[in-house]
Amino acid sequence: MSNYSAPLKDMQFVLNELAGLDKVAQLPGYEEATADVVEAILDEAGKFAGGVLAPLNRIGDQVGAKWKDKAVTMPAGFGEAYQQFVDNGWNSLGCNPEHGGQGLPKVVAAAVQEMWKSANMAFSLCPLLTLGATEALELCGSPEQKHMYLPKMVSGEWTGTMNLTEPQAGSDLAAIRSRAVPVGDGTYKIFGNKIFITYGDHDMTANSIHLVLARTPDAPEGVKGISLFVVPKFMVKADGSLGERNDAYCVSIEHKLGIHASPTCVMAFGDNGGAIGTLVGKENEGLKYMFVMMNAARFSVGLEGLAIGERAYQKAVAYARDRVQCRAIEGSPAPVAIIQHPDIRRMLMEMRSRVEAMRALAYTVAAAHDTAARHPDAAERAKNQAFVDLMIPVVKGWSTETGNELAYLGVQVHGGMGFIEETGAAQYLRDARITTIYEGTTGIQANDLIGRKTAREGGSTLKAVIALLQQTQAAVAQQTGAEFAAIGKALATGIEAVSRAGHYIVANFGSDVRGVSAGAVPFLRLMGIVCGGWMMARAALVAQAKIATGDPDPFFAAKITTARYFADHALAAAPGLAQEIVEGGASTLALPEIMF
Repeated sequence: MSNYSAPLKDMQFVLNELAGLDKVAQLPGYEEATADVVEAILDEAGKFAGGVLAPLNRIGDQVGAKWKDKAVTMPAGFGEAYQQFVDNGWNSLGCNPEHGGQGLPKVVAAAVQEMWKSANMAFSLCPLLTLGATEALELCGSPEQKHMYLPKMVSGEWTGTMNLTEPQAGSDLAAIRSRAVPVGDGTYKIFGNKIFITYGDHDMTANSIHLVLARTPDAPEGVKGISLFVVPKFMVKADGSLGERNDAYCVSIEHKLGIHASPTCVMAFGDNGGAIGTLVGKENEGLKYMFVMMNAARFSVGLEGLAIGERAYQKAVAYARDRVQCRAIEGSPAPVAIIQHPDIRRMLMEMRSRVEAMRALAYTVAAAHDTAARHPDAAERAKNQAFVDLMIPVVKGWSTETGNELAYLGVQVHGGMGFIEETGAAQYLRDARITTIYEGTTGIQANDLIGRKTAREGGSTLKAVIALLQQTQAAVAQQTGAEFAAIGKALATGIEAVSRAGHYIVANFGSDVRGVSAGAVPFLRLMGIVCGGWMMARAALVAQAKIATGDPDPFFAAKITTARYFADHALAAAPGLAQEIVEGGASTLALPEIMF
């Protein structure tokens, strides 16, 4: 069993050289996020992730969360680890100081979140949902709700949940049936069942604050009739102390493929007279508010794809170095470590290069989010927000799909031992599988990308991103050597593929939405690969500049090598994906019913 060691050097490289931490630290309110401060934060987070959370990962997988008598018990050690997490201030890292948060930029919080997810994905889901609920209440809650709930949610003393899905509805939120009946005193009685509620119940904190979608009696049908309510597990008195138990219970937990220590709950509201809740914001606008949580969660789930890929890579490298089997292909007299075999090296480089590309893209998007939130110039805020909106489905969809692929490769590197649970490689594959599904499947992310984010605005933001790609490609073309020649050629081909596919989507979405939608997921994959190649090319340019100044650190030469590998292997798929997008819709839709 290999330990988790946070890749601090690469994290700091991406933050400082690609995401532009120095510029983020110049934004109003982020002045304390200097390079030395962030380095100290990452160092401490790495120690906590590797020393506290990672050792619990296997325990959580083997034991899992347990349900009995409408209550969930966490595996041994999780409660103590969560208390340390809260005591050390990790939950409040990126939260608003007005409610007790530390107010650090999203890009810093993203790097820290990656560590939690690599070390123990099941554990990390608890603060993930709390932070999403916190953000929704901060933006949409009443002053009374903010005063009552936010300080203890920001600190982590209380946790939060997101209650959307119902058995008959799935991803179709227009079909939800949960009811909210006004009592007459400003509160509502909530009735209904919700499924797939992450950390809907647990024993790590004294209270859980549920955000619940429901319909009021006179609400219109469909998504326009959904409201959002705060429903605490325990009612909260005026002085902040806990009162009586609310009528909101976990009636079972799911038996899942992975993330066994994360309780996925079936929640029942109102079985004993009605769960008391209060309206968040305006009636019938709940779905809009809930999407605040969902967008934050979608980015965080994208980080899970990156994180599980990193963890699978670390384990695969450690195993490949130690496992001695077969002679080298050149015919050495004695068996060698399998890391010497060409196909093992290919798989490890596939894992490494894609992890580095995902990290660079995610952190760059997080930094753009910070700029969109804090830049003094309105035009800069709008430009960066458009970039974030375009890239969120890519970060979520491409990173999680890639994380699954890398976890699969991690098992393959182990060979037969990867299929044996004792090695731990299989857990990453099982844990990764949910990431492409929750907070919107890859297909949902892809439909968002081609529809709302590309066709609806005539491809304007996509064109702006392509212009940035072209600037990087031009800079690469000015470099000398075989590595940069290959990187530049592959990136140019990728840019051409994105341009071709994007033009097709904008030109045909209105007249042939089904045909264009058949290529939605390939377009998402194309965007991920090409934007990942963009990030790797940028990294190679920075590394080359460092080498030119005489910096002897082999880290920089390795960056160029990895970028070349990504160009040769990942970007090579771009033309085929463009062909699939432009030409594949007709053959997909032409399939007769007998085919299914």
